[in-house]
Amino acid sequence: MHFTKGHGTGNDFVILADPDGELPLTPTLVAALCDRRRGIGADGVLRVIRAAKHPAGAAYAGDAEWFMDYWNSDGSVAEMCGNGVRVFTRYLIERGLAEPAEGGLPIATRAGVVRAVVGPAAVGHVVVADREISVDLGAPRLYGNSTAVTALAPRPDPDRLDGPERVTLSGTAVDCGNPHLVCVLPAGVELSALDLTRAPGFDPDFFPAGVNVEFVTPAEPVAGTDLHVLMRVYERGSAETLSCGSGAVAVAAVALRDAGLSGGVVAVDVPGGRLTITVDPESAWLAGPALLVAEGTLIPPP
Repeated sequence: MHFTKGHGTGNDFVILADPDGELPLTPTLVAALCDRRRGIGADGVLRVIRAAKHPAGAAYAGDAEWFMDYWNSDGSVAEMCGNGVRVFTRYLIERGLAEPAEGGLPIATRAGVVRAVVGPAAVGHVVVADREISVDLGAPRLYGNSTAVTALAPRPDPDRLDGPERVTLSGTAVDCGNPHLVCVLPAGVELSALDLTRAPGFDPDFFPAGVNVEFVTPAEPVAGTDLHVLMRVYERGSAETLSCGSGAVAVAAVALRDAGLSGGVVAVDVPGGRLTITVDPESAWLAGPALLVAEGTLIPPP
């Protein structure tokens, strides 16, 4: 089995070419591939398959040739992965499986068809730099409020015998093709103080399919943008990651709403780098680097 490794701002993926749907991909195999000690290591797997050859993509085959079959590192599947779409597009272009298209290359996902633009190019309000790929995830939908409970990193105190301190944070639910809960940190709580080695608690009645939880603080203005924020994320099925593209879009939508803006450009700094999101009433363009970094052949276990 041949594989390629790629990432978008540190959100990394094992890419498997399976145009005709012949690969026996299973949750166990995906989890083994993503294991960072016993496998290749990744936040998820991107299977490159023709839309007509996948049950979840067949309905979109008339609009997009390729379907992004995305799996989380624990072997579960997800509706959408913003950085995954950008890396998926990089793979298609560099392997000669597709060419940049005017208005964006259509990519089918479990959340529908999205459009990806390879730089240098301009689409709407977005100018895509030479090495960047931008994808329109559609207009994010803010649909309610909920809470997340997360631990704070323990302070060095030899006399402390109780468990880690926990904090309950208010958040906004955002649909970006997949579910997100965006929690703006209150004064006195810093991003670096959060212990994301364990999953945040959330309301399972509000999020029956689970949720990606983003934690956000404002940052100093960046030239050419309306807002600038810092973000960490705990992704369902993958734990804390260095970046989450759809999560950055959710964060941008909440930040613009809180600033009283109906749209604009938001710089979102994640541990893996910077993503730029441009939001208007009909679209949300996620832009950033997307790179292929390695390839090889998997050796079957004995």
